[in-house]
Amino acid sequence: MYGGGYIFDEPDRRQAAEENDHDQPARLGEFEAKIAAGEKIEPGDWMPSEYRRQLIRLIEQHAHSEVVGALPEGTWITRAPGFRRKMALIAKVQDEIGHGQLLYHAAETLGKTRQEMTADLLSGKSKYSNVFNYPAETWADVTVIGFLIDAAAIVNQLANSKGSYGPYCRALERICYEESFHLKQGQDAFVELASGTPMQRGMLQDALNRWWPPIMQFFGPPDKISAHSARLMQWKVKMASNDEMRNQFLDTYVPKVFELGMTLPDPLLAKDPVTGRWKYTEPDWNLFFRVIGGDGPCNRERIAVRSWAEEHGAWVRKALKVTSGMPSLPIA
Repeated sequence: MYGGGYIFDEPDRRQAAEENDHDQPARLGEFEAKIAAGEKIEPGDWMPSEYRRQLIRLIEQHAHSEVVGALPEGTWITRAPGFRRKMALIAKVQDEIGHGQLLYHAAETLGKTRQEMTADLLSGKSKYSNVFNYPAETWADVTVIGFLIDAAAIVNQLANSKGSYGPYCRALERICYEESFHLKQGQDAFVELASGTPMQRGMLQDALNRWWPPIMQFFGPPDKISAHSARLMQWKVKMASNDEMRNQFLDTYVPKVFELGMTLPDPLLAKDPVTGRWKYTEPDWNLFFRVIGGDGPCNRERIAVRSWAEEHGAWVRKALKVTSGMPSLPIA
């Protein structure tokens, strides 16, 4: 579901054991020429230490977001309105956890283990998307997540699926196929509420009002204050800037919201007919960084759930490890 367009800084740089890229200008030149030609970088290829580091951070943050992002929707499986909605939500949550697995595998090809990634998440060192630190209070919240947040993620994932690192791109291609169905499910539920009773429309409008600020922060801060964008785009780790992706999302989905007679809580939100760019109230980036840093409404709850799952699933991992090392039985 949830892409990682913005890469959050980690406290340490973990580069002491990496090769000094500046001492290998020829290899760096070959690497950059390969990317410029549209070829993929594969796990066994030489790559600059900074490229590896940034990819690990991007992919593991994306993986964490898929898993943590399934938590607020998962709590609504038993409360979704009707059997069809319950079954669709079960399937979606299952898909999201599967996406996390694909992405963890992609990150592992760069040399960081699943155990290390999980430990960094639980310690707060590794981050995940800001939007999953807010509560899903009503069914309308689930529809906004399924429609607009999934839509924002797809904008990011479609762009990055054309990037330079092969395992990540191949994972994203599969993920995007499944996300297209998630988006349709979310849009269907969104339209149903928007076309419903005054109470249903009011519930949906309330959810839109609460979720719009985090959605506008989803792609990360403006390019002028984003620390990594230029180099990451040169190496095709990112295929579009934060501002470009945010504008593309607004261009596609704001008209869909307005067509249904719903409003968005930003009096400045309008498309400039000359530039084709959207004008909007600048999001509160101080709040964004506080939430990312652990000071959001649901940060502690989300990490507590992941910590509980890690602790109570230890016996399963241990059993799988033991059985994987057992000799296979002979075929009669």
